[in-house]
Amino acid sequence: MEGKKSNRTRIVGLRLTPDEYEKIEKKWQNSTCRKLSEYVRRSLFEKPIVTTYRNQSVDDFMAEMAQLRKELNHVGNNFNQAVKKLHTLQKITEFKSWLIAYEVEKRTLFNKVDEIKKHIQKMAEIWLQ
Repeated sequence: MEGKKSNRTRIVGLRLTPDEYEKIEKKWQNSTCRKLSEYVRRSLFEKPIVTTYRNQSVDDFMAEMAQLRKELNHVGNNFNQAVKKLHTLQKITEFKSWLIAYEVEKRTLFNKVDEIKKHIQKMAEIWLQ
């Protein structure tokens, strides 16, 4: 796909104080504009500017939830590997009864883990909007 050719050949110079520049830069960084020039152009011509608002406590919470989801996956994988290994040890009859009883607990654990992961995913989708 060919890049769009711009008819922008004129340059406007503007001097700002450090405080003024800092204010504009903060507003630009909180917007979805990729370049400062795009932000200023949209401001000048009164075009809509999409701004983002990030709540640091929510960001921290979501980082912890992502870590929790990762750890839950690891726990589930380790649990699954342990149960598969126990299934191979069918020589002792105690293991068979223990495995049968533990299958119910395994399903309960996995259902709860899946429920938590779905909740985390929903929260992440809302957070990313």
